[in-house]
Amino acid sequence: MIATQIGRDVLYGTVADLGRGLREGAFTSAELTEAYLERLEDLGPRLNAVATVTRERAAHAARRADEELAAGSDRGLLHGIPYAVKDLIAVRGHPTTWGARPYEDQTFDEDATVVQRLDAAGAVLTAKLASVELAGGMGYEQANASLTGPGLNPWNTGAWSGGSSSGPGSAVAAGLIGFAIGSETWGSIVTPSSFCGVSGLRPTYGRVSRAGAMALSWTMDKLGPMCRSAEDCWLVLSVIAGKDDRDQASADHDLTDSRYVEDGRPKSPRRPRLAVLKGTGEKEQPGVRENFARAIELLADFSEIEEVELPDLPYGPVAGTIIRAEAAAAFEELVESGRVAELTAPEDRIKPYGGQMVLAKDYINAQRVRVKIQRALDEVLRDFDAMVGPTRSTVANPIEARFSEYFGEFGGPSIGGGANAAGIPGITVPNGFGERGLPTGLQFTARSWDEAAAIGLAMEYQRRTDWHLRHPEM
Repeated sequence: MIATQIGRDVLYGTVADLGRGLREGAFTSAELTEAYLERLEDLGPRLNAVATVTRERAAHAARRADEELAAGSDRGLLHGIPYAVKDLIAVRGHPTTWGARPYEDQTFDEDATVVQRLDAAGAVLTAKLASVELAGGMGYEQANASLTGPGLNPWNTGAWSGGSSSGPGSAVAAGLIGFAIGSETWGSIVTPSSFCGVSGLRPTYGRVSRAGAMALSWTMDKLGPMCRSAEDCWLVLSVIAGKDDRDQASADHDLTDSRYVEDGRPKSPRRPRLAVLKGTGEKEQPGVRENFARAIELLADFSEIEEVELPDLPYGPVAGTIIRAEAAAAFEELVESGRVAELTAPEDRIKPYGGQMVLAKDYINAQRVRVKIQRALDEVLRDFDAMVGPTRSTVANPIEARFSEYFGEFGGPSIGGGANAAGIPGITVPNGFGERGLPTGLQFTARSWDEAAAIGLAMEYQRRTDWHLRHPEM
């Protein structure tokens, strides 16, 4: 088997490591792809992480990559690197189930734009990865809310991998692929990335085209990379970012047009200014709190850190109202047909009816307050290079635990609801391990279009730590 010819540590390598191995002749893209395909087919089902393996397409793309590289035609740093996408992203001729039984036989005739751009860069699509049903937008309260079963955490399979990008979180952490594309409406990239100990980027709203991806909330949905390092997130973002006529919300905004970019790469300021929300480190789970304190000590070696407070605005209620109203429109036919009863989680079969009752005035008022949130967060972040905090207040919950029972015990200030309502970018990176041997995450949040600021700081943190280099023994 080819997997035995490529060392396991190679398969846990970063995009930069894998690209270097390809160009130095340590292995071919065909060999690397076959090794990942074997892990996807063997370990993927054990983690409930895989929806569909695209073996034939992957083998063809890998052969083409090898031929092109051998001929001196190099498309860039992703050329020949195997990757996978969350199963709400369309891949031509393969099921795109949205993680939900009512759509298990759904196919599309065209690839999503993000897949087209990665193909053009020479990356090798190997699989569609598991998603919580309908990206979690129906109000699920349990890990077992997916067509593929509960996402299992490769660090401890008695724990959840996080939602709704459960498959990408598990697959990247377990070394089943080189990188993945996930989606976030409210926490669905950063949560599984934190729970599984990988690096995950939520881009600015409009930075990456969502054409060909399931719509949950048209004004809040975002696609972004989930990788083994912050640098990898930048490399992938550099390929998938940009204006797309198929997505009217996508923006023509140069990723490198930033004071945080030098020679095409993110650069942390010499003495960055970081904001921390007042009250952070008081109500989180002990392991999360301790790891954040250590991270702050390290960041203080090269940064100025100042405590701040957010203006008193209804961040969570605004984000929640917008999602419920837009999801009600997106899935109106599903609810009215009664096929919502086919969903896995009992609450997912009931809560969508409540979403149908959101009043127009409530949605309009939420959008009006949303503008205030955008201005308020921009004003707070204006004097800082980024805001830093724990990504989640806990490690991953046990598979059998209901979310309200487990997460409700802990808290602490969070920018998650406000950041998603405002559409601003953030990146989470691993910063240690907490209860039950599970990873914790550290999140950097920046102003709109300043992904480079957040990524540059995360890269500097990873240059001084090795948490992102650790991996579970699968």
